[in-house]
Amino acid sequence: MHTPNVCDSGEKAMPFRASVLTLYPEMFPGPLGTSLAGRALSEGLWSLEATNIRSFATDRHRSVDDTPAGGGSGMVLRPDIVAAALDSVADGRPMLALTPRGESLTQARVRDLVSGEGLILLCGRFEGFDERIFEARPLHPVSIGDYILSGGELGAMVILDACVRLLPGVMGAASSGEEESFEAGLLEYPHYTRPVTWEGRTIPEVLRSGDHAKIATWRHARAVEDTRLRRPDLMERHGGASQAPPSSARRRDTKAKDV
Repeated sequence: MHTPNVCDSGEKAMPFRASVLTLYPEMFPGPLGTSLAGRALSEGLWSLEATNIRSFATDRHRSVDDTPAGGGSGMVLRPDIVAAALDSVADGRPMLALTPRGESLTQARVRDLVSGEGLILLCGRFEGFDERIFEARPLHPVSIGDYILSGGELGAMVILDACVRLLPGVMGAASSGEEESFEAGLLEYPHYTRPVTWEGRTIPEVLRSGDHAKIATWRHARAVEDTRLRRPDLMERHGGASQAPPSSARRRDTKAKDV
């Protein structure tokens, strides 16, 4: 049964509103129309509007880009066209530009974004944006990783999926996302399920012990170990791991059945 998005006062809250500015609006909702995000979209927990940047072109060729000042290869999105597109949807929601030159997206940033009424996403193409757009509008550059994509559309989908899954009513239990990777500055601990033995590999004995305190301690230790080995940058960024497993892990384990 669908649970409406209700605020603390008991009144129905406004859905999380996402506006995407792109040269390829037909790419949306794409994957966002399936699974958790798609179900939440159909249930009205969030809304999505994709606007074609080319609609704001002023010449008969509907040009949105031009050659880079100072020479060089590729084309650059014009600031006047981009500004007109941004102004058409600006209403106080955060405005993010998808670009490899942006700040790295983090789970903390996602939680901050989802706490508001929604966001506006500007998808880059070609060589990127005229830098003056960042001076003229409250536009924040964001990157989803240290690699290059053909455009910002896939990055916009990544950000929206990360946000939508945290909306009330999307994942079910309010604590569903509390122990996932990055929530406490650590990667998540490894998971196991039946069969107990598979191809000669057996689920760790501690997870079959029924001792929930030991399970929580083991999971925290594995999270610290895996983070140190795979993502030492996270350890440095968060000043090392906490000494105790999260209390939410203990809460969840007390309800878990032994494997």
